[in-house]
Amino acid sequence: GGGGRRGPNTKGLLIGAVAVVAAVVIGIAVAMTSSGADDDKSGDEAGGNTAPTQSESTDPTPSASNSADDEVKLPSAQSGQLQLSPGVATASDVEGAESDGGAYVTGLNQPGASVTWTVDGIPEDGAYTLFARYSAAGEDQSMTLTVNGKPFGSKMNLSNFAHAADGDFAKGWTKTFAWPTLNKGTNTISLSCADGDKCNVLLDQFSLKKGNVKD
Repeated sequence: GGGGRRGPNTKGLLIGAVAVVAAVVIGIAVAMTSSGADDDKSGDEAGGNTAPTQSESTDPTPSASNSADDEVKLPSAQSGQLQLSPGVATASDVEGAESDGGAYVTGLNQPGASVTWTVDGIPEDGAYTLFARYSAAGEDQSMTLTVNGKPFGSKMNLSNFAHAADGDFAKGWTKTFAWPTLNKGTNTISLSCADGDKCNVLLDQFSLKKGNVKD
């Protein structure tokens, strides 16, 4: 024939198309492989085999109730549990005492009169607060406090904080405190009417708290 034009190169086009398809398949395979690796890595981070963070703990946390249960209850003494010197006695005709039967100590308003409390079960050496519940009426009072045979640094303040009228002891019940240092185990606490003291009070109870507190 004559010099006609050459037809399209179909063989070359076919080879190019196959190459493109192969490239796409390889790309998809690579992407799927990478995604699988990322999924496996993410599963390790969220799993239960990781170490505790700062906000987590492998130790149990003690509850507040446990610490309260461990607190040592300190002893107290009602009027009938105190050792009384001669001439000092208990009575119950004035209302307002909180000891059993409404009893309180009377007869302290005389030189040498005393009450003594032998305290057992002090858990450790240290500072404590001694509370005394008493009644004063009219003039303020103060008596000598002795701890383990040694006079306390100052008189025990037994003022008429209730502002009861002179002689009206039923309305004079109140509380005072001192800050003695006690020893572990057994201690002896005495309240006495020494020279120069004012001792016209009715004594109801003694109690203790650890540390230097006011109520």
